[in-house]
Amino acid sequence: MTADLTLYTNPQSRGRIARWMLEETGATYDTVVLDYGTTMIAPDYRAINPMMKVPAIVHRGQVVTETAAICAYLAEAFPDAELSPLPQEQARYYRWLFFAAGPLEAAITNRAMGVEPTAEQQRMAGYGDFDRAVGVIGAAVAEHSYIAGERFTAADVYLGSQLMWSTQFGLIAKTDAIMAYIGRLQDRPAHRRATALDDGKSADDA
Repeated sequence: MTADLTLYTNPQSRGRIARWMLEETGATYDTVVLDYGTTMIAPDYRAINPMMKVPAIVHRGQVVTETAAICAYLAEAFPDAELSPLPQEQARYYRWLFFAAGPLEAAITNRAMGVEPTAEQQRMAGYGDFDRAVGVIGAAVAEHSYIAGERFTAADVYLGSQLMWSTQFGLIAKTDAIMAYIGRLQDRPAHRRATALDDGKSADDA
């Protein structure tokens, strides 16, 4: 019997973020692993995501793409997991989720590709300059245990994943505040399970 929720992913992609989010929800889901040069560009998957990118989920016939959107959608679709913001957390939740998906990701991607906007171009870039964007998020994670406050939410899955990847590859400095935040997230059982699944290991080896 198949689940009514399917994750389309590749272990070497942002699909790892969606996997972690799914593990946080406790939902039952099927996994379809796609290869970049073959199944990810095949007509069957293009019908799901014409961008030919992963991750994507299909939940009861509805398609959701874009990793931050997947995180937010799953938080609402599985309310018992309590991953959506409480009323007093909503401002920070939405602010930093969208900051991570927009300015921060653009800054990180450009830095990884060696693209540095000029002073004139910084007015066009949503993140201004790299150091400013990273400084802002570093200050934000230092304010509370989690990005929306003292409670873990779906926004932490997305932002935390961005910071884990960026610090691993030396794009963002490993400041005390950022590494303390990352440490709290990596200690979560759902993160360990997701990592083990994507790395092809047992949960005990994660």
